[in-house]
Amino acid sequence: MPLTPHPRTGPGPAHADRPGPDAPRRRTGSTRRRKAVALLASAVSVCLLAAGAPAEPLGVGDRLFPHLGNPGYDVASYDLSFHYSGSNSKPLTAVTTIDAWTTTELDRINLDFAHGEVRSVQVDGRPAAFTGAGEDLVVTPDEPLPRGSWTRITVRHTSDPVSAADRDGGWVRTADGLAMANQADVAHLVFPCNDHPSDKAMFTIRVTAPDGYTAVANGLPTDVDRVGRATTWTYRTQHPMATELAQVSIGRSTVLHREGPHGLPVRDVVPTKDRAALEPWLKKTPGQLAWMEKRVGIYPFETYGLLMAGADTGFELETQTLSLFEKDLFTEPAYPKWYVESIMVHELAHQWFGDSVSPRTWSDLWLNEGHATWYEALYAEEKAGRTLEARMKAAYGASDRWRAAGGPPAAPKPPKPGQKISIFRPNVYDGAALVLYALRQEIGRKSFESLERAWVQEHRDGTASTADFVRLASQISGRDLGGFLQGWLYGEKTPAMPGHPDWKAVAPAAAPVK
Repeated sequence: MPLTPHPRTGPGPAHADRPGPDAPRRRTGSTRRRKAVALLASAVSVCLLAAGAPAEPLGVGDRLFPHLGNPGYDVASYDLSFHYSGSNSKPLTAVTTIDAWTTTELDRINLDFAHGEVRSVQVDGRPAAFTGAGEDLVVTPDEPLPRGSWTRITVRHTSDPVSAADRDGGWVRTADGLAMANQADVAHLVFPCNDHPSDKAMFTIRVTAPDGYTAVANGLPTDVDRVGRATTWTYRTQHPMATELAQVSIGRSTVLHREGPHGLPVRDVVPTKDRAALEPWLKKTPGQLAWMEKRVGIYPFETYGLLMAGADTGFELETQTLSLFEKDLFTEPAYPKWYVESIMVHELAHQWFGDSVSPRTWSDLWLNEGHATWYEALYAEEKAGRTLEARMKAAYGASDRWRAAGGPPAAPKPPKPGQKISIFRPNVYDGAALVLYALRQEIGRKSFESLERAWVQEHRDGTASTADFVRLASQISGRDLGGFLQGWLYGEKTPAMPGHPDWKAVAPAAAPVK
């Protein structure tokens, strides 16, 4: 997710037309009863919930997002159904069905859900009590769920578009409909979920919209049903996905199809009226896919494409199989061609780094953004002569300031209150790419390139941590790199750059005396 620089500054010297060094970058049933008994049990459980210990928000212990995610279960799949009325300011009616395994006995189930009206909840087909606690929806089934049981939770709710003034992300209003931008912690503004990347799951997404609209979601289409004056589109993923990577586009759109390497289906979603103007950019994707495959191995998913939305988000986003872009990135003449192409590669690289291999915790974000920035920079070097060494030298000069402001790459400072997107700071972009550059300098290009390929192969469709990366780097290089990487990943100050003893970091300015 690179933040989009404002184009009005215009291009200038190297990196002057990208964000400056200090700019923010842009989760068994029991014996069945008759319906009357089930309803009575539900009513009794509501009373017990009110009379017992108060419901409270839980979390999986993420250092940056303490109440994100929920313990006690592992989601296997989500089935999301949205009904769009034709107005992007009105709530969508929705049904979310979650299939999960319990990992401990549960008398309550916490789901992340914070923006919408919950109309009913069922657990294994029976009505369940529910209440809100912070940004959690707390569900009480009529009987506790044993550890190791398979359970289905069905929530009927509304899914409400959020004003940009209220919160970053969730449903994003576009010029002709809606799209999703759920990173880092706002998928639960759209649908109830276990909203943490450590609990990836399969997704089925259904969208019903009036005639004239087209809906596209992650994965591949499986069905299109036209009834009366509305159409329902169904999409399914073939690989597990983190909630923050879910994408649904609803708009007056055209879906364009082409072929990528090995016959990979590539589909792009664009405003119909802008189709011709955007085609010169869209046709670059197959070549960019081939470029990435040459460096890190075969593309990890069933399809890829770009969603070019008429929206002012301030960022681009690597939603799985369908990356979200602001349309203006491609139509604003102030953006140099090489810069736009490198940002396309940034989001494409995320399909390997961040999507296929997802962060175990949000402190591991540098593994996403550092790698995407790395391949963005390599592409700019190869295609536009913007040398990697020059970019890394500039990053080295700013690195101590970035660390002071945002923390070291693998231990970022918590987000500012009400600004969860503020974890996306320069320290996890160019600051993290600088870590990769130092590692390549230390172990050599051949070992580094072997590490990159092994990383995405070993952790494909899973999650991984900073410790996993250090362990694999040590294994491939044939020596313990824990000591070397400790300072680069966690140090308050930037270590000396191997091979470049002349590089200097500029000390952060002293805090003003009050």
